[in-house]
Amino acid sequence: MKYNVLGKTGLKVSEIGFGGEWLEHHPEEESIELMKYAGEKGINIIDCWMPDPKSRDIIGKAMKGNREKWYVQGHFGSTWQNGQYVRTRDMKYVKPAFEDLLTRLQTDYIDIGMIHFVDTLEDWNLLQESDFLKYVFKMKEAGVIRHIGMSSHDPKTAAMAVKSGLIEMLLFSVNPAFDMLPSGQDLDELLKESYHYDNQLAGINTERADLYKLCEEYHVGITVMKGFAGGRLFDEMRSPFGVALTPTQCIHYALTRPGVASILCGYDTKEQVDEAVSYESATEKEKDYASVLSGAPLHSYRGECTYCGHCKPCVAKLDIAMINKYYDLATMQSEVPESVKSHYLLLDHTASECIGCKQCESRCPFGVQISDRMKKAAELFGK
Repeated sequence: MKYNVLGKTGLKVSEIGFGGEWLEHHPEEESIELMKYAGEKGINIIDCWMPDPKSRDIIGKAMKGNREKWYVQGHFGSTWQNGQYVRTRDMKYVKPAFEDLLTRLQTDYIDIGMIHFVDTLEDWNLLQESDFLKYVFKMKEAGVIRHIGMSSHDPKTAAMAVKSGLIEMLLFSVNPAFDMLPSGQDLDELLKESYHYDNQLAGINTERADLYKLCEEYHVGITVMKGFAGGRLFDEMRSPFGVALTPTQCIHYALTRPGVASILCGYDTKEQVDEAVSYESATEKEKDYASVLSGAPLHSYRGECTYCGHCKPCVAKLDIAMINKYYDLATMQSEVPESVKSHYLLLDHTASECIGCKQCESRCPFGVQISDRMKKAAELFGK
């Protein structure tokens, strides 16, 4: 395993990391074993944005006895309210949620305290001089967090944070689909309307490219989320480029961006861990994504769910990300696989319970028309 210095933090992190958001969807012992297995393969960094007790307990139990071998990104502002994820800056929830993180991870410190999900300049400006940010600084001064980071999907907001000098690292969404936008266009604008690529518009978006360079210039390390675009890039029928990429190609793309130290992959099985770690011994031909994309019929990724979970909380308590994942898996086949349908039907709440309020759509970073997808999922699965 190769290890890279994560910007100003000085931490030497494995270039293949662990994104923990799927841990809760497996039996506890299975997920604990999966994380331990990843550690044995040399992975030493994990992101815990998840506020649910099960995910946090799993990570804590998996690290027990070898806490010093893991670097944890723990988030301020990701809270668990009435059984659901809620992003908030309200200290009434923020402080107890962070204290719960320490307790469940069975630790007295977090390596990187993350300012959670800052996607607008308005939100960034509101954070300044706020009790929220003062609390983050207080935890840093007390040694409860060793370093300060931030998560974002928006290049303008992320660039503002980098230039401020307040953050030492950035958790950012990086993959070819998100990056290959027309130069000079703003991601927020593209999310508001249907957009179609053509070959003249191929190439990385200027603001995103500038952000990566800015991070390198300011010595702000990047850890990558959504490197596989929710797995969509692996299937040419679902890929926004009309061609399929491999995990190795996606990993190589992310790791070759300026400032990037680690890509945090999501894992369901040990085989997926092995596949990600096999990047370390991959040939240059296996890593080559450029030749695949150079002649690809480009299409917009807009409206595609990457299963990130920011659509929560749902007033009907739907697990929107999982419903979307099962819907996408089902529609890849001519007939709905029984295994997919059975997993869908085991959900506590199914798509037919959606009330169409569309509150989730206002929180989606990628402009997914969630209400319409819930209707389609209900029709497809018959419930």
